Formats: sequence, C-alpha cells, structure tokens
Amino acid sequence: MASMEKASVLQLVPEVIYQVLEEPINKDELKGRSDIPQSMEEFISEVKNSRLDARTFALKLREMVCLMEQRTRTAKIQEYLYRHVASSTIPKQLHCLALRLANEHSTNAAARLQLPSAELVPTLVDNSYFHFVLASDNVLAASVVAKSVVENALRPNKFVLHIITDRKTYYPMQAWFSLHQLSPAIIEVKALQHFEWFSRGKVPVLEAMEKDQQVRSQFRGGSSAIVANNSEKPHVIAAKLQALSPKYNSVMNHIRIYLPELFPSLDKVVFLDDDIVVQTDLSPLWDIEMKGKVNGAVETCKGEDKFVMSKRFKSYLNFSHPLIAQNFYPNECAWAYGMNIFDLEAWRKTNISLTYHYWVEENLKSDLSLWQLGTLPPGLIAFHGHVEFIDGFWHMLGLGYQENTSYADAQSAGVVHFNGRAKPWLDIAFPKLRPLWAKYVDFSDKFIKGCHIRPS
Repeated sequence: MASMEKASVLQLVPEVIYQVLEEPINKDELKGRSDIPQSMEEFISEVKNSRLDARTFALKLREMVCLMEQRTRTAKIQEYLYRHVASSTIPKQLHCLALRLANEHSTNAAARLQLPSAELVPTLVDNSYFHFVLASDNVLAASVVAKSVVENALRPNKFVLHIITDRKTYYPMQAWFSLHQLSPAIIEVKALQHFEWFSRGKVPVLEAMEKDQQVRSQFRGGSSAIVANNSEKPHVIAAKLQALSPKYNSVMNHIRIYLPELFPSLDKVVFLDDDIVVQTDLSPLWDIEMKGKVNGAVETCKGEDKFVMSKRFKSYLNFSHPLIAQNFYPNECAWAYGMNIFDLEAWRKTNISLTYHYWVEENLKSDLSLWQLGTLPPGLIAFHGHVEFIDGFWHMLGLGYQENTSYADAQSAGVVHFNGRAKPWLDIAFPKLRPLWAKYVDFSDKFIKGCHIRPS
C-alpha cells in the first residue's frame, strides 16, 4: 500500500523537476547573485506571484537550497573556528589566577607549606588508602576536581590526592592547595621534575611530543588552511581544528602512561582528568573485581545517547591504513579516558607502555595518518585486551561538546566529564550544564573574586 502511494506521488511531480535537481551546479555562479530567494517565505512569494513553470521552479529551488547549504557550511565552520580559538587560548581570568598565586607563593609563608605535612608523608605510599592521581596545569580546574572528590567522600581521611603539574604551574598549584586545604584528605602537589624517574634520563613521550609538534607544523598549515578547504565536510574540519589544540601536545595529557613508574610503591590508583566533576563517593571503585585486567573503564559504544555513546575503534583509528586494518577490528567497542581505575600491579606485568610508545612512533612516521589527535587512540591500542568494563554510572561523557544531556540525568551520574571544547571554565561552556562544575567554586574567595571569575 505504501509503495503504491509513493508511486502515485512521484507521478504527480513532473520529470523535469527531477532532471533539474539532479544537474550539477557551479557554486561559484551563486556568488553575488541578488535574484536568488533568501528564505522560504521569499521563495513561496515568488512562486505565487510569477507562476513559474516546472523547470524554472526547480532551478530556483535548487539555487536557493544550494545557497543556504553554502551559508550553513560557512557558519558552521566559523563556529568551529571560534570555538577552537576560545578553547586553545588561556582565558585572562585563569592567567590572572596563576600570577596572583605565584606572587602569593613568593610573599606568604602560608602559601609554601609542605604538602603533605611531614607526619603524613608515609600515607603517600600506603596501599590501605585510596589513591587518586590528577595531572593538570590548570589550578582552577584541579581545585574543582579535588574539592568534588573530597566533599563527596564518606571517609575523606582515607583519601590521598596526588596532583601532578608542570614546572610553570607548580608554585601557583602549591599556593592554592596550601591556602585551601581539604583536610582530612591528604594532598600531595608535585611537579613532574620532582619525580626522580622522570628527571633521570630520556622520557620517550617527550621525544615523541617534540617530533609530533614538528610534524603538525608541516601537516595541515594551521587553522587558516584547514578552514579554507572547500571540499571537506564541517565535522572533518572540526576534527582537524581540534587536532591543533595545545592540549594534544601537552605532557599532562600523556602522563598516565607512566603511572607504574611515577608511583612504584602503589598497587592501584584512580586517574582523574581535570575536566571532570565527582558527585559521589569513589571508594567503591576499589571493590570492583578487575579480573586480572589493568584498566577499569566505561565502554562508550552502548547507551541511550547514541551521539555520545556510539564510539568504536573506527571512531578514532584510520582503518583505511593497512597497519590499522591488519591489527584491529573497526567495530570493537571503545572506552573512555577521564575516570579510570588502574591496577598498577597487573600493569607492571605487561608491555602496555612499550606498546603505547611503539604506536605513537608509528603514527609519527606515517605523518599522523593512523590517527589524528589525542592520547585515546594509542591508549585503545596499548590497553587492548587489558580493559575491564565498569558500570556507566561511574563516568558520564560528552558534557563539553553537546547539551542534549539533561541537567537531571547528569546530576544522577557518579562522575561527569566535560570532554570537548566547551570546558566549564570557559565562556563557551553550555549554560545549563556549567552549574554542575560551578557549585565547587567559591566565588567569594579573594583570588577567585580578584580575577573576576564569575558563576556564569
């Protein structure tokens, strides 16, 4: 019945309309034209007033739709470009906060406290405590993660937070946590250079990052060249712009691959990204049976939100490259970085870190043709076969690149992750989701207030 109705409808539409709509159009011919309707309202008015024949009707319709497509594409690309610029630069408020805290560190002894105090140092290697690792060069972001972890803990006196930062952020980070202690939780702040292992010799990922920077500088010609490409779809351009983000060439983004070496005395840690917010007690993570696996993570190919939870290996790896196609399955379920349980004891018995470095090098040799951005693709490869999937409650994703997730649903998750460009500390954050993060910022604090960091 339906097929008969469709056939009868098609008979009502003159064949000439199909012929015109299928003809190729030279998009350059549309530039500067003033006779093309600018809206559906204009188009309908012109059709009514001019009583167009079928061919002219189809031509007008095709030109209008093509022009609208061009404008939509341009607007979408401009949006991606603006978001790229906004997410790639350091907001003046965060720059101000770092400078004020660095000054406080130099002038105020209370901002230079040993973290943790001498009597609590043994807890840093005590496996009866719950150990969390956060690597960040963003003081405000780190403060929210730490505060949300501790405030939601049922036994905060058993929580140890190891905060790792870089050389330039160490003094501001030290000052913040000296002046904003989260007792009875135990906080350690260290710069990478303070780890004997890291400073002792060559670190493979640092060499890889240097090569990566060189390759990227020649690879795409910068954001202007990406945006100028008229043949690629907006979502491809968005991915390439994202690949230029400074965070993808930051050691903070790679540091998790060195957890066994950075914490040789610890058996298990939970690694947290600095764009997450914890909303529940995380101590039950230590009760999850890892079944000999190394990485406890939420899988990202199953869930109600198909936009966020539809990620498989083919979403990250280039299966048109033979090296990828020969070694992996495109439909294998991916998993999330951001809130991961790492069994360091089990990890030390594997070659995960060597595998990671090998594939990072292979990607560089192939001019970034195995994957384009981030640490998740080599992570998917290196931890392949070593992942224990955990309940999705522990990690809700996507709050930084879409606002389809309702506030109520996000509130019901154990951990929410603002992965994507719209970080909650930026002006481009989604207004309805930002309060989940902002509730852990004291906007009356003298440093926060003095740098004009506001709730919205």
